[in-house]
Amino acid sequence: MSGMSKGFKRFMPTFIIIALNIIVYAYTSVLSGDAIEINYYIIRQYGQHNSFVLNGGYWQLFTAMFVHVNIMHLLGNLFFLLIFGLRAEELFSIKEYFFIYFSSGLTGNLLTLLFGLEMVSAGASGAIFGLFGACTIYIRRAVGQSIVSAILYAFFLLMIVSGRNVNNLAHLGGLVVGLLIGYALAAKRKLRVIYEYNYSFSAQG
Repeated sequence: MSGMSKGFKRFMPTFIIIALNIIVYAYTSVLSGDAIEINYYIIRQYGQHNSFVLNGGYWQLFTAMFVHVNIMHLLGNLFFLLIFGLRAEELFSIKEYFFIYFSSGLTGNLLTLLFGLEMVSAGASGAIFGLFGACTIYIRRAVGQSIVSAILYAFFLLMIVSGRNVNNLAHLGGLVVGLLIGYALAAKRKLRVIYEYNYSFSAQG
């Protein structure tokens, strides 16, 4: 396989998700007739409108991860997705990457559904926080370092971005799930390495 093909495969997940977010934003901006600010009724239709979800519109729990309220919201999320997404690709397989991303995003949206009452929300930040959490704790756990600092750092970042008109529930849900999955993957791989080492040592003996 050529170097270009390897590079494409390596960075495919992050750029696929970035492309999907841009396509969805372009679509909602056309419907809104405004490329800067998406119409509130379009957000209610394609984002997560909790009253609608509770009445059967469960698909919004998924589509809301690709909808953004304005151009700055989109660009901010894509910036952090690029940073944490490319880092996650170095640590996890493509299946693990997508599992972390969508599990975190869906959990954040479910938490919003349970405690957000009449909230209308949208954005990829819950899923992005999941990637961030998974990377942060995976690196610490994989090399045998304390995970306390990783958890404190993760929640410190969570507090920094918290505020009004920010879906803190989605951020929290995504971060916690990302931390849990990252920890589990690191522990699993560490056990596998120990097993392979012991097996190799026994075979040589």
